[in-house]
Amino acid sequence: MKIIAIGRNYAEHARELNNPIPTDPVIFLKPDTALLKDNKPFYYPEFSNEIHHEIEVVLKISKEGKHISEKFAKGYYEEIGLGVDFTARDIQQKHKEKGLPWELAKAFDNSAPVSLFIPKTDYKNIYDLNFHLDVNEHTVQVGQTSNLLFSFEFIIAYVSKFFTLKKGDLIFTGTPQGVGSVNIGDRLAGYLENEKLLDFEIR
Repeated sequence: MKIIAIGRNYAEHARELNNPIPTDPVIFLKPDTALLKDNKPFYYPEFSNEIHHEIEVVLKISKEGKHISEKFAKGYYEEIGLGVDFTARDIQQKHKEKGLPWELAKAFDNSAPVSLFIPKTDYKNIYDLNFHLDVNEHTVQVGQTSNLLFSFEFIIAYVSKFFTLKKGDLIFTGTPQGVGSVNIGDRLAGYLENEKLLDFEIR
């Protein structure tokens, strides 16, 4: 199982970090050791002083595929959920300034909390989904899938040019604006269409 993540897939988030709007998806990977399930607590790592939350809709790949056509890509995922792409922003900034890869900032242990997954057929229109993140019962990020720069199907088709997608792979599809720091003692709750799917503590 691998975790594929899409950067800068909401225009306002790209702007808030002073990044250009991408013309192609920005792709990075997290290892399976980044996965954090069942609302287990996230332990603040000692190597960073600036861990940021990034709430995202996550796709679960349902069958193997490579060089998938965009028109057939909808058949390669059946469930969606929520995830948080924890980012060591201080490390990321240093690496960006030097033109270095992001892995140390993005792929560390437990940096990818994920919720349970729900059949996409439970939703009338997956491109009209509201999601949001609360920190200590205060809403900090609000997203709408209608604002995606690259659709779920386009992402699957694009990624599959480079990586064979396998059943169980997860795709983090990008975060909306409002990213910010988390602190020890914070409680994070993620909602998809007002259903709470994530609810865990920072320790």
